Amino acid sequence: MNTTSKRQKVGLVLAGIYNATSIPSVMFPESGGEVGPPMGILVIGSVLGVVGLVAVIVAWRTGSRAALRVAAGATIIITLTALPAFFVDVSAGVKLLVGVSVLFTITAVVLMFSPARRPMPVLD
Repeated sequence: MNTTSKRQKVGLVLAGIYNATSIPSVMFPESGGEVGPPMGILVIGSVLGVVGLVAVIVAWRTGSRAALRVAAGATIIITLTALPAFFVDVSAGVKLLVGVSVLFTITAVVLMFSPARRPMPVLD
């Protein structure tokens, strides 16, 4: 039985979008004189993007708590791999993008694990 709440579905959609946008990262390695993440981080991001997206789909269709946890874990780890951007010499635009991704991840995870609202009891 699928008991996924509306809030959880919104969180799953956000996590699905985030994970899907992480999949092609391995196809855009650093070029020329640009400083970017190492190829290993790009591969990890792509693999976790696929794992997270599959987990989001499974959680959406079945309501599986395990799939929900895997989706959240993949999303969090992808975001953690971007955090070093705050500590190296990169453009302000990259740091802004990483900050937005952190907020996006927090929002998605909070919504994915938010409980369904219970109806208020009617007092006579």
